[in-house]
Amino acid sequence: MRLWVSLTLLAAVLPVGLSLALTPATEPRDPAAVRASYRRPDVVPFPSSNPYSEAKSALGQMLFFDPLLSRSKTHACASCHKPSLSWADGLPRAIGEDPKGLPIRSPTLIDVAFFEPLGWDGKFKDLESVAFGPILSPMNLNMTEAELVARLSAIPGYVDAFAHAFGDGAITRPRIEQSLATFERSIVAGEAPFDRWIKGDDSAISASAKQGFELFNGKGRCSSCHNGPSFSDGSFQDIGTAKGNDIGRGRFFPTSAKLKYAFKTPTLRDVARRAPYMHDGSVATLEDVIELYNKGGIERPSRSPDIRPLSLTAGEKQDLIAFLQTLTATAPPVAGVPKLPR
Repeated sequence: MRLWVSLTLLAAVLPVGLSLALTPATEPRDPAAVRASYRRPDVVPFPSSNPYSEAKSALGQMLFFDPLLSRSKTHACASCHKPSLSWADGLPRAIGEDPKGLPIRSPTLIDVAFFEPLGWDGKFKDLESVAFGPILSPMNLNMTEAELVARLSAIPGYVDAFAHAFGDGAITRPRIEQSLATFERSIVAGEAPFDRWIKGDDSAISASAKQGFELFNGKGRCSSCHNGPSFSDGSFQDIGTAKGNDIGRGRFFPTSAKLKYAFKTPTLRDVARRAPYMHDGSVATLEDVIELYNKGGIERPSRSPDIRPLSLTAGEKQDLIAFLQTLTATAPPVAGVPKLPR
């Protein structure tokens, strides 16, 4: 069960410039309904097992930015999920405590509240279960649960913050997970020119972008997976690009021919600011992404049936790029580092 918190309430406590997105259950057919299906609602869902509170979100924000969560005290969640880089890091592969880096790139946290399971391969059942994945990973934050709890418990300011959020000052793994998840669910898409257009401002986007939107929902078949206000249905798809030993979602379903090389469909919010692309950062530009889809990817049993050659013209490719650029928020989200307890 999920509880829905009004964006009006969250606006008083969240970083400036953030708003909301949610994927619709169905795909409308007529043009007016298609546009309406991308309109953002005014609420954000929180699970009944971890309901929203301002104190819990504030504690989660402190933990998110605090390098005490890493063994060397130099890396934080925000090291890979930077607000100024649309809650990603702009790198082909994430880099934590191990300078060799991780095998995958850091996904954006924009609209992360709406997509479970999480992770490029879906290994996390919910947002609460994500936190200690990177915290305990030797390649990422390289911490132990016991050491992290001991570090935080030794700081009176954190004891007070946990007491304010949970009723007493006990610092435990579940409370750390709940606090981080509460803050991260509050990270939602900023208003973009596209949003102003679907609200009725016909001058908000160019004629080329409008053509691109038609292609996106038509010939390009992009909306088969990238639909709704977050521009993702949360599914796992093989788009015919991945190679090598990482078979994505197929790792958990070894008998499934369709899930081999299937990775999470990412949101397209702020996509023009989030290069490079794909789970492994292997595609450098949006132009390269469009060309990849235009060619149709590697033909194999696991490839999505929606991935096949598109025969896009040069002008159509430009129109799609123009549309994708309208999904970038007018200003990057503002989320300053909070005062950290010491």
